[in-house]
Amino acid sequence: MRITDVKPLVLGTSWRNIIFIKVETDEGLTGIGEATIQNREEGVLGYLEGAKRRHVIGSDPFNTEDLWLRMYRNDFWRNGVIATTVMSAVEIACWDIIGKATEQPVYRLLGGQAHEKLKAYANGWYTVEREPQQFAERAKTVTAKGYKALKVDPFGPGTYEMSRQEIMKSLELVAAIRDAVGPDVEIFIEGHGRFSPRTAIQIGKQLEEFNPGWYEEPVPPENVHALKQVHEQVNIPIASGERWFTRYQFPDYLNSGAVDIVQADIIHAGGFLEMKKIAAMADAQYRVMAPHNSNGPVCTAASIHFGFCTTNYKVQEIFDDFVEPWVKEAVPGVPNVVDGYVELPTGPGLGISLNEDLIKEHPYKEGFFNLFANDWQKRQFAK
Repeated sequence: MRITDVKPLVLGTSWRNIIFIKVETDEGLTGIGEATIQNREEGVLGYLEGAKRRHVIGSDPFNTEDLWLRMYRNDFWRNGVIATTVMSAVEIACWDIIGKATEQPVYRLLGGQAHEKLKAYANGWYTVEREPQQFAERAKTVTAKGYKALKVDPFGPGTYEMSRQEIMKSLELVAAIRDAVGPDVEIFIEGHGRFSPRTAIQIGKQLEEFNPGWYEEPVPPENVHALKQVHEQVNIPIASGERWFTRYQFPDYLNSGAVDIVQADIIHAGGFLEMKKIAAMADAQYRVMAPHNSNGPVCTAASIHFGFCTTNYKVQEIFDDFVEPWVKEAVPGVPNVVDGYVELPTGPGLGISLNEDLIKEHPYKEGFFNLFANDWQKRQFAK
């Protein structure tokens, strides 16, 4: 069996464009992957076109290790997020093909079932005004859907430092959520890499009273020493890793003791086997995996297969229930969250398909995703 083509399909949404790919073979089997990166669509599509000519077409989809290493090592400029995302998408699609060829779900090919069901947490649910009452009401709708864990970024625009007024407002939002959902629902606090170590520590200490399940990316992702400073001073588990890529970037963070919960993203970190290697490194240091996923439903499906066959899995991030309904409809077959848990996937490969007619109805949408822009910056972007 040989790969004959790789075709992208772009689904436009309100705040991102989701990039799916189809890997076609000479035996008629097609694998599905995803290569979504906010604000990097043009780069992904351009790199994909070159990579498929240089490395992918003519390859045996069963030889995933060989194909991955050729894509990584044979291009001199490597390890950027665009490259690793394209590599991940192709590798995931190859495993979808392998599963279809062997009539097995991917999780069974990568170690088999290690959990009865997977815990999920909700994200993307708080698209309301930054007011305590509105956050509280939305949090109640999340738990009404059965979720027993949710994540929130309560912080407004800002980098390195925040005014005392903004800090107090952010803490009020967290307090309102805790009051709304009660003590038994896990709340994860997202920092999106905003703060200096000093600010992150100041805020983290004040967050402790709300007993959050973790404090995520409190400082920018590039500096392990900054993250370790926060870890040493704040009595909340530290989660990070969505912006680290491949097995080569994770050891320094794991060896430093700066992170408790590893959030590698399967469509950015390198695909299934790279995630298994990262998980093994984390497991050797008694740390758990909580895969990042602010992407589309194909990433969700791949993350679920990874979770079921990974022993040190903790919880899975889910956006799909809190975006436009047709985003989920574009990818039939993704397991649903029921009473806060994801059940075992069925069907060979990833067990999913693409609704290409629906995807065509929602084409690429021009936009710019930025969490931190202040009012002046937003006006500049709009010009």
